[in-house]
Amino acid sequence: MATDNRIHFWRRNQKVPGSLQPVYGAQHPPLDPRRHRPLKDTPKPSSVNTKSKKPATFLEFARSTNDAWDLDDEEDDCMFSLNQSSSSPVQSRSTPQTPCLKLFKAPEDTEPLPRLPDRQEPISTNPDQDGLDVENGPANGRVVKSCSDAQLNVNAARNTLQKQQSLPVRPIIPLVARISDQNASGAPPMTVREKTRLDKFKQLLASPNTDLEELRKHSWSGIPREVRPVTWRLLSGYLPANRERRDLVLQRKREEYFGFIEQYYHSRTDDNHRDTYRQIHIDIPRTNPLIPLFQQPLVQEVFERILFIWAIRHPASGYVQGINDLVTPFFVVFLSEFVEEDVENFEMASLPLDTQRNIEADSFWCMSKLLDGIQDNYTFAQPGIQIKVKALEELVSRIDEDVHIHFQKCEVEYLQFAFRWMNNLLMRELPLRCTIRLWDTYQAESEGFSHFHLYVCAAFLIKWRKEILSMLDFQSLLILLQNLPTIHWGNEEVGLLLAEAYRLKYMFADAPSHYKR
Repeated sequence: MATDNRIHFWRRNQKVPGSLQPVYGAQHPPLDPRRHRPLKDTPKPSSVNTKSKKPATFLEFARSTNDAWDLDDEEDDCMFSLNQSSSSPVQSRSTPQTPCLKLFKAPEDTEPLPRLPDRQEPISTNPDQDGLDVENGPANGRVVKSCSDAQLNVNAARNTLQKQQSLPVRPIIPLVARISDQNASGAPPMTVREKTRLDKFKQLLASPNTDLEELRKHSWSGIPREVRPVTWRLLSGYLPANRERRDLVLQRKREEYFGFIEQYYHSRTDDNHRDTYRQIHIDIPRTNPLIPLFQQPLVQEVFERILFIWAIRHPASGYVQGINDLVTPFFVVFLSEFVEEDVENFEMASLPLDTQRNIEADSFWCMSKLLDGIQDNYTFAQPGIQIKVKALEELVSRIDEDVHIHFQKCEVEYLQFAFRWMNNLLMRELPLRCTIRLWDTYQAESEGFSHFHLYVCAAFLIKWRKEILSMLDFQSLLILLQNLPTIHWGNEEVGLLLAEAYRLKYMFADAPSHYKR
């Protein structure tokens, strides 16, 4: 659609790149957009008023265009609705909509228009709307539009703004995946229900012997951020249910991990381990490259030690690309135990050394517990993944036959997109904040990472059925499946995905036995 708009824009635009174009300024009268010829009886603006002052520095340029990008999602939607009748693409405020009409610069002594207070009055979203009157020519050194057209646009803007004000405000989520536990639906940070759930978790965790089944039951719909670290340790099997033994177990396991470091880490330069360490060293900078936390050298060294020690202790599989992603949710969750602000920009070196060591050891052991259940995904030829991809194909053929047949017509193999879904547990398809929420449920399920993940992948695929069926060739369909738009997802979207996966799990309980491998 965007390509079609660009094609039509250049067909209509007289200013084709590379051609000689007249400069509409002091020496050229404005053109009539209906006939593309000079307007009759149009007084020439003086050269003082029309001579544009070029910015001398980048700061001047930035100040002159600082409002060009100051558009939130609601204003952007308003602009799109007002300009939808034109086939030209949506442009910024500083760019005129009519290609053949150049706006005159207002005189230096002209009083600037007052800036309207936020959300009090309708904001003009049409870049040509500031007084364009094609019938009457320039007024006060500025080309203005007819009153009827301007009033029509103002009314449309007012109606759109009133409609937007009646809707709940969604928080703006930056394109860089925010790690913090954030709900994209705009719900308040702590509701009465969430406070009640938090109290229930604290009560379970404070009991002398934590009821793990009850803890799983409450964790399925999400774990509060405050108790997530200790809950993950318990549900992964890293900590015992008995409260009195937890500190001793933590101390012993952390010492054991750093014993492995002293015993094995120096061998990373040996001939038989050099290739493994080299691959880990290459993959670490690629782990969540848009999040500053994971680009810190100290954090990357932590990841290198964790992955190398795991590979040494699991020679049947060794290190496989994709395992590096599985460390990040544990690392972030255990780091959040000591960090109040946003974790994604936190400086790891500011923590005490003992705290850094504890986070590293806990991340290693919990990742090891996870991989114990899906290790066949990473052994030679990765048979576990191949079985799960085949199971996904058979499951989708039963859930949605139209999507399955469409893949066959476009000659798209499930292995071409679902291999990554199984290898990285959808971590490349979802923002990290969503992965953490997803893993709350995986930890609560008895076979969450090995069995329930299959139904999550099926629900995730069917969610995009409309977009999938609209793609009519191999290339466009594969590009869609590898670039699904989930960057603004939050807890609400993940909750709906999990609910659909739960429904599929029990609707297709008679699935073949290889689904459960």
